[in-house]
Amino acid sequence: MTRRDSESTRYPGGVLVIDKPAGMSSARVVAVVKRLLHVGKVGHAGTLDPFATGVLIVCIGHATRLARFWLDGVKTYAAELCLGVETDTQDVTGNVIATGCFDNISTSDIHTVMASFIGVSEQFPPIFSALKHQGVPLYKLARKGTPFQKPPRRVQIYRLDIQDMALPCVRFEVTCSSGTYIRTLCADIGKMLGCGAYLKSLRRIASSRFTLADALSLPELETLVESGDIAARMIGMSESLPDMPCFQADKPLTDRLKYGMIITDADIPVSVPAPETRFIKILDDDSRLLSVLCHDPLHQRYMYCCSFM
Repeated sequence: MTRRDSESTRYPGGVLVIDKPAGMSSARVVAVVKRLLHVGKVGHAGTLDPFATGVLIVCIGHATRLARFWLDGVKTYAAELCLGVETDTQDVTGNVIATGCFDNISTSDIHTVMASFIGVSEQFPPIFSALKHQGVPLYKLARKGTPFQKPPRRVQIYRLDIQDMALPCVRFEVTCSSGTYIRTLCADIGKMLGCGAYLKSLRRIASSRFTLADALSLPELETLVESGDIAARMIGMSESLPDMPCFQADKPLTDRLKYGMIITDADIPVSVPAPETRFIKILDDDSRLLSVLCHDPLHQRYMYCCSFM
């Protein structure tokens, strides 16, 4: 057995929540986790900009196939915007492209404008982003002087609470849909106020069901790996989907799953998952995740989403 095979057996699949430090890309965090655990497959579920910090869901081994269930999850951020300045990246890392006066803007104006963003709206993705145009990241096109603006996307702000004002800075928390750019939100707030604004700091405090309380710093991770205690902090694949309906498979169902046979409603005699999700996780006798299935009510059968057999 090779070392990689051995490590794959030790870490067959699980989730680590990392408190990403500032100045490090999400991809770099993944590389560090991969090096520390000596596993062949590691990924993340939701990029954070290098200057941002906070919750980064890191999927280990087979759990990389579950990332789809968190990528579209709700996110919560603690952020700070600065009024009176616009930058080309819409955040603190960019070059100043405009300034504006905020002396006549009242705290009441700020509360009113920020509250107006709660709900569903169309948001233009920033030209400095990892989104791609014809296979090229937008930030690379922007740096070459050929910026490309993607069409607006529908986003939703569920909650936006101002925590503190020390003008020109405003600290706030926001809960939003996946795909929402907080730096664009700050820039849009500045435009509506008429003075411009940019994102000064950003910390993700929750992503899907995972929060900072679940998170490890990279030094903490390294210490746990060295002491051999990391398994206690790794979230199992089934446990990482606590809100998904589950069903314990008997031997006949296990055999059908193993050979990729058609699974019908008769094979899973329970109430089908809620229509808005339609997903169900299938567990073995030891509560290990065997498969994630998606219910097809029209044909009264289940489609395979992920299989770990």
